Amino acid sequence: MELEELYKEVQPRIYAFFFIKTSSKEIAEDLTQEVFYEALKSMHTFSQQSTIQTWLFSIAKNRLLKHYRSNKYKTQLNELLKKEKGESTTPEEEVLKREVKQNLIEYINRLDDVSKEVVTLRIYGELSFKEIGSLLGKSENFARVTFHRAKLKLHKEMEGYHG
Repeated sequence: MELEELYKEVQPRIYAFFFIKTSSKEIAEDLTQEVFYEALKSMHTFSQQSTIQTWLFSIAKNRLLKHYRSNKYKTQLNELLKKEKGESTTPEEEVLKREVKQNLIEYINRLDDVSKEVVTLRIYGELSFKEIGSLLGKSENFARVTFHRAKLKLHKEMEGYHG
C-alpha cells in the first residue's frame, strides 16, 4: 500500500482515537501529526510482524502516554479543573453528566463493528458521511443509513437507562 493511501485510510482513525482520549481537536490533531512523523522517522524499524495499522496504533498509544506525562497536559488539566470549579453545577449534576457520557460509550461499544466504527468516526472523528463511506469502502448513503440506525438504537437504549 502506498504511503499516501495508508495515511488517508488510517489518519481519521488515529485522530478519532486521540479525540476520544483527549476531548480536544487541537491536541488530537497535534498528536496525530506526531504519530505519522514518528512513523516516517522509524519506518526502517517496522518488522512486519504486525499490520502497519497495528504498528501505527502502537506508536499512537505511546505518544498518548507521553502526552499524559507532559507538563503541558498537567497545565491544561489544571486550567480545565479551575474552569469547571467556576461553573455553577452541583456535584450531583457532574456525576450524572459523567455517568451519561460513560453509558453512551458503553452502548456504542455494544454496537456491531461496522456501526461502532461509523458512529465513532462521525461523532468523535467528526468525519462527513462521504469520508466515512470512502474509508469503509462503502457508499456515502451506506454510512448515512448505518449511522441513522445506530443512533436510533442508542436513543432507545439510553431511554431505557433513564426510564
